[in-house]
Amino acid sequence: MRRHAPRRILGVLATATLAFTLFSAAPTAGATPTAAASVASTARSAEAAAQPLSTSTPVVFVHGYTGNASNWTTALSVFRLNGWSSSNLFAYEYNSYGNNITNAQGLATYVNTVKARTGASKVAIVNHSMGGLVSQYYLKVLGGNTSVSHLASIAGANHGTTYAGACLIYTTCQQMYPGSSFIAQITAGDETPGTTRYATWYSACDGIIIPYTSTRLDGATNNNVLCQTHIGYLTDTVVLGQIADFVAS
Repeated sequence: MRRHAPRRILGVLATATLAFTLFSAAPTAGATPTAAASVASTARSAEAAAQPLSTSTPVVFVHGYTGNASNWTTALSVFRLNGWSSSNLFAYEYNSYGNNITNAQGLATYVNTVKARTGASKVAIVNHSMGGLVSQYYLKVLGGNTSVSHLASIAGANHGTTYAGACLIYTTCQQMYPGSSFIAQITAGDETPGTTRYATWYSACDGIIIPYTSTRLDGATNNNVLCQTHIGYLTDTVVLGQIADFVAS
C-alpha cells in the first residue's frame, strides 16, 4: 500500500468534564565527494519514500484517566486516511477509578480478542496519559510485548505525575503518583522490553504530566513536541500523523 498524502481533518471532540480535562481528554571537503554524498543521500531518501507502509497491523488505542473511546475520534480519522481499515482500529476502555493492574489484565484479554478477530500475530498500541501505565504494565509485567509490534505513548504518565495528587482517593491515581510501587515496578530495569518498537511524544506545554519529561522511556524514540497541551494531542493531526507513520514503519 502506498504512503498517503498529508491529512486534512475537520472535527473537534465533545466538551469534556472537569475530571476528563484533568488527565485524558491521550526532528530530526571537496566538490566531488560532496556531490556524491548528496546524490547518495537523495537516493536513500527516494528509496525510503518508495517503501510501502504497513497498514494491516491492528491498532489498539488506550485512553487516559476518565477517558473513553470517543477520545480517539480524530486519531481514528487520521489512521483511516493513512490506509487503515476501520476493521483494524480498536479502542480499549477501562475503569479509571479501579486498579491499573486489573486494567492491564483487561488490556491483555482485549488484545488477545483483537488478534483472534483479525488473525494478526501482533497489534500496535497507542496510548494517552494514564493509558501509558496500563500499557507499560501489560507489556512489561504481563509479557504483552510479545504481542505488540509498536507502542506509541502520547503524553503518557510513564514515570508518574504529581498532578495525580488531586485524586489520591482512587487507587489508579495513587499508582500514577511518582514514587509509587506501581511506577517502580514498570520502570525497574528495561523500560522497553522485547522486540517491540517504542516511541513517545511529550511537551513542556503539557500542564498535566509533571514533570513533562515523565513520558520519556529509556530505549524509546522520544519526540519532544515544541508546545502542545495534554488534551490538545488528541486533535493534533500533525502528531497523530507522525504516530500513524511510526506504527506503519
